[in-house]
Amino acid sequence: MNVGTREAFDLAVAWVALGVAFTVFLRREVANALFVGLAGGLPTGVLAVAGRAFALSMVTVGVGFLLHELAHKVVAIRFGQRAQFRADYGMLFLAIAGAFVGFLFAAPGAVYHRGRITARQNGLIALAGPVTNLGLAVVFAPLLTQPGFFGEVGALGVGINLLLAGFNMIPFGPLDGRSVLRWSKVVFVLTFVPSAALAVFGLLFVL
Repeated sequence: MNVGTREAFDLAVAWVALGVAFTVFLRREVANALFVGLAGGLPTGVLAVAGRAFALSMVTVGVGFLLHELAHKVVAIRFGQRAQFRADYGMLFLAIAGAFVGFLFAAPGAVYHRGRITARQNGLIALAGPVTNLGLAVVFAPLLTQPGFFGEVGALGVGINLLLAGFNMIPFGPLDGRSVLRWSKVVFVLTFVPSAALAVFGLLFVL
């Protein structure tokens, strides 16, 4: 699987932007501290708090986002498609701006693929991303019992990946759920219902 220069750049920009958005959305105290710091000359500790939260988001969101998109690409290539990720810079700006007001819309871009394809194959390409996030939540889960930094990584890894899976299964716009629904209503329901329930659980009880 080849990743071109433009594609690598778009993946990196989307990764950083999502790291910022999730840091602000999930750690409101960090956003508030930054506002206070910028107005009053960055009091001691503000950058350290913000940096730690951002690092945690990059590790967890980074893994979840990158593997989600690469899963789309791998399955598309398997079906004989030419596939590349392209960032949506307008949506990335919206994700960051929305996070500051307590609303997160994480649609950083998409894997675009070309070639002859069936509805089933297109649905499976779309499904690969959310399923990957659910699998990553399982991988991160053992860290939940660990103290300190690793426990925080576990909580964010589980919670964020559950959110990414549930959010992407919404049958709206460019999100994965729409392609899955077009392919099979049965598969959509069997995937969307548990994904949505787990996303709510992750938001309320894990993050």
